[in-house]
Amino acid sequence: MANETGYDVAILGSGPGGYVAAIRAGQLGLKTLVVEKDPHFGGTCLHVGCIPSKVFLYTAELLDRLRRAGDQGVIVEGVRLDWPALMTRKNRIIKKNAGGVAYLFRKNNVETLTGFGRIVGAGKLEVQTEDAVKTVAATNIIVATGSAPRSIPSVPIDGQTIVTNSEMLALTSQPESIGVIGAGAVGVEFASMFHSFGTKVVLIEVLPRIVPVEDEEVSDELYKSFTKRGIETLTETRVDGVKVASDGSGVEVQFTRPDGTKDTRKVTKLLVAVGRKARTENIGLEEVGAKLERGNVVVDEFMETTAKGIYAIGDVVATQQLAHVASAEGILAVERIAGRAVKPLNYLHMPGATYCTPEVASVGLTEAAAIENANANRYEVKVSKFPFAASPKATILGDTEGFVKVVSESKYGELLGVHIIGPHATDLIAEAVVALEHEATAESLMHAVHAHPTLSEAVAEAAHGAYELPLHV
Repeated sequence: MANETGYDVAILGSGPGGYVAAIRAGQLGLKTLVVEKDPHFGGTCLHVGCIPSKVFLYTAELLDRLRRAGDQGVIVEGVRLDWPALMTRKNRIIKKNAGGVAYLFRKNNVETLTGFGRIVGAGKLEVQTEDAVKTVAATNIIVATGSAPRSIPSVPIDGQTIVTNSEMLALTSQPESIGVIGAGAVGVEFASMFHSFGTKVVLIEVLPRIVPVEDEEVSDELYKSFTKRGIETLTETRVDGVKVASDGSGVEVQFTRPDGTKDTRKVTKLLVAVGRKARTENIGLEEVGAKLERGNVVVDEFMETTAKGIYAIGDVVATQQLAHVASAEGILAVERIAGRAVKPLNYLHMPGATYCTPEVASVGLTEAAAIENANANRYEVKVSKFPFAASPKATILGDTEGFVKVVSESKYGELLGVHIIGPHATDLIAEAVVALEHEATAESLMHAVHAHPTLSEAVAEAAHGAYELPLHV
């Protein structure tokens, strides 16, 4: 490992921001070091977040499809969840992907060091390894330390009965019932998949609607779907406290309903999914002049902090806490360091994706945000929708819940946002991202020929609605 000669780039953290930044730095010929506190690469996303939760969600979807297979002329009997097999598959996929990150580091000449890294001066890190403190010199440092689950004062997380996503993805057996506090992306995904597994679920959200960052109509549609499926979904409901059973068999959740009445639910496990906080403690940022606001690192449009030569990406900055956002920020920071001509990221064009059933995905402005902007900038908003119930491919799949919603500006047809709830929404949103990034209009999206029969036709049909009536409604 270099000391006096140093590195061009040292990266704290190997999550989707850090490892992608490292690979890109290696590709650009920069001498690169990744410092990772854990004995494996990939961060929260790979080990206790995005990847294992999607393994669970795919199994949940498969169970639901097999239970309905008779409708498609396939007789399947004795369908049941094999929890140990599910956990084995999850662990195998994590191991394979972590190994893939390690391989890509080697391929691109990225060096690694296991230990807790701390910035101790301009261009200097100290890394506490298992047996020593090592000093690292680097011209540029990228902080990609990610985030940790938040908690609420009335619900102390014990890691046994009251848990985070990490513990939920490592359970040794399927719980009989779960409570979920928080109905953002994480909360609704866990509520959805455990319901499909056969676990009784109660989902509690303090705000007036679930997935509150999404378009209001999407929130309403998901609420209806969850209710129809039998997931008890409580909005505008405040959790007051909890009582854990002395034998660890469960927890009583105490809450206040919208009308002020008190109520309780007894569950086997309680998942706290109320958001995540940046991991910025004890890594030396303030000491070197990097400014923080509300726990997040302040950066410029190229991800550089107020301390020259120190960059921050991913969950430690106040942008969307999404793996693909962290990766994009990592690429931007490294290419800036390498002296390439780069342009800042447009965060309005960052897609959101929630993998519950039905799936939810969006990009751009919600209808409410577009109207607010329109009032300030004196333009009119046009909204059009197309239901999957009118899609031949959705009918073939037996999956007709939801719709595609296009939000556009009426005079020139500028696309402002696209919101999808329904089958394969998280894949379909990619078309909308490309459309917004290339300044497409609802008209050009309408005239782009979509293959038949596909789910993507619903996107074109929704765009048709901005100018004329959709053809198939």
